Amino acid sequence: MIEGAQYRTMEYEFTDYHRLGEASDMSVESVGSLQTSNGGGSVSMSIIDSSVGSNNSRTTILMHPDLRTRTRTHHGHSVAHPNIASHTLGEDALAQALMDDRHPTEGLAEYDEWTIDLRKLNMGPPFAQGAFGKLYKGAYNGEDVAVKILERPENNIEKAQVLEQQFTQEVKMLATLKHQNVVRFIGACRKHMVWCIVTEYAKGGSVRQFLARRQNRAVPLKLALKQALDVARGMEYLQSLGFIHRDLKSDNLLIATDKSIKIADFGVARIEVQTEGMTPETGTYRWMAPEMIQHRSYNYKVDVYSFGIVLWELITGMLPFQNMTAVQAAFAVVNRGVRPTIPQDCPTSLSEIMTRCWDANPDVRPSFSEVVRMLEEAQGEMMTTVRKARFRCCMTLPLTAD
Repeated sequence: MIEGAQYRTMEYEFTDYHRLGEASDMSVESVGSLQTSNGGGSVSMSIIDSSVGSNNSRTTILMHPDLRTRTRTHHGHSVAHPNIASHTLGEDALAQALMDDRHPTEGLAEYDEWTIDLRKLNMGPPFAQGAFGKLYKGAYNGEDVAVKILERPENNIEKAQVLEQQFTQEVKMLATLKHQNVVRFIGACRKHMVWCIVTEYAKGGSVRQFLARRQNRAVPLKLALKQALDVARGMEYLQSLGFIHRDLKSDNLLIATDKSIKIADFGVARIEVQTEGMTPETGTYRWMAPEMIQHRSYNYKVDVYSFGIVLWELITGMLPFQNMTAVQAAFAVVNRGVRPTIPQDCPTSLSEIMTRCWDANPDVRPSFSEVVRMLEEAQGEMMTTVRKARFRCCMTLPLTAD
């Protein structure tokens, strides 16, 4: 049980991120993931940081002396190191460190086939940053990609070990996953001072961005069901492999060029057999299952709970618990059994799916195979019985802490 805003956070498992050029106003609800956009594109990522719940940005990157001195000044002008490849960003030390030909490119043991060829990588501008890395748009073999570059902390062995562990975990997981509703892994590499992960670039942005742009206007039910099925099928695939995502939310659901939904951000995912001793409070409180908030043991059903919240988002177009802070939402979910208010005009079949998914008892929640089946049945029923497959979200009561 949590008492108001007083509860323990696990160091190094969370990250504050913000778009470059924007002031940071981070809260607990944003930790654990990155969601940014650049010209309509969007990707999600996870980087370690120990700054949780701070309203001050802690993007203290470029701590390594070699990175800080990567450029030198000559007659008042900044000049890149002469050994840096010509197609890197002249003023960006992380990108320069990645493309620096003085240090060899290293792959990951047993995953050498996924080692990217830096000669084929063209770096674009950074569009987001966190405490130990940046996210860039780039091109690899002519394809638009998202490039995540993490800095190896020089003076903190513990953080460096945890960061490398998460890097290794994310690479191994992404290399394993092959599904049309999971973000596609392109490759990764390690250099002397940085790690790099390259994935496909989702031009449509995140589902949360898409819903926010609608500003609570009528949501086409056909589209909401299609998106929900994409997510459920992707999660069914992850469940079949024994994976738990642990941070399923609309920010981590990306819209591809063909309008399909891609599940992203596996930086906090774990193999299910490792639930004993898993790090608590990983994820985002508005979408987090009560057993995770309470630090109780859990399994993949925490993802089912999060999916129920995501389905509510898709149906309503609204942010869960939008009139609460993340801490208030966590308190209400655990201590008062509060859930998002289902609109009166929501089809009964979808209401039942949401209610089952976010049940406080994990055993009552369905598997993702069941979720897919129920959504397919609801889709077939509504496409034949609903004359106009759209409705306006009618939230008559505000969601407050009381």
